[in-house]
Amino acid sequence: MPMKETGPADLRVIDRFAGGIGWLAYPDETMQRASHALTTPDGVWLIDPVDAEGLDAVLADAGEASDGPSAVAGVVVCLDRHKRDAAAIARRHDVDVFVPRWMDGVAGAIDAPVTRFDGELGASGFESFVIRDSSLPPWQEAGLYNPETATLVVPESVGAADYFLAGDNPLGVHPMLRLTPPKVLSRYDPERVLVGHGSGVLSGASATLTAALARSKRTAVSLYGKTAKQFLMG
Repeated sequence: MPMKETGPADLRVIDRFAGGIGWLAYPDETMQRASHALTTPDGVWLIDPVDAEGLDAVLADAGEASDGPSAVAGVVVCLDRHKRDAAAIARRHDVDVFVPRWMDGVAGAIDAPVTRFDGELGASGFESFVIRDSSLPPWQEAGLYNPETATLVVPESVGAADYFLAGDNPLGVHPMLRLTPPKVLSRYDPERVLVGHGSGVLSGASATLTAALARSKRTAVSLYGKTAKQFLMG
């Protein structure tokens, strides 16, 4: 199974809830790159999207299932290395790519109109916040949180793909951050957590997130051992 697949995609819908959906463009890849469409009062916002045939029909269904506008409001890049297919999808829907104002080196690499933002994402109800802003390792990551729906979006620091997981918890801290888990996430009490790799947790997510952060350091060795074994056997 390749880490990241290319070529014809095989879209699979995940994370379906009243406020949106998620999808995997390449369900069989190891990285399990997950993308999300959030239905909000000012339209549908696409988070770190990977394109796939049939995506626009899925987005139309997601918009029609909500009480708000169904048009795409914008495409958002929440991690400096998650530019993915943001530009192509934004051009197709004639919308801007939204990038946090503090994030460096992303806007210039996007071949589409870019809007920089702070605080709330448009009028979506989702507030942005800094998860990580470091040069060593290079890592700029923004989270999104909607206090009304208790929906938390974390693009990279925690995930649900197999290489994030040690033990039976469905969320885990990124392998590179196991010894320094992101404390900022402990400020939130989410009902659901959507992640950039793998399927999210759609109910009772606060306890799951708390456990992932609390177990991060003590499960680091077992996670690294599992990863090394998979690498050697693969």
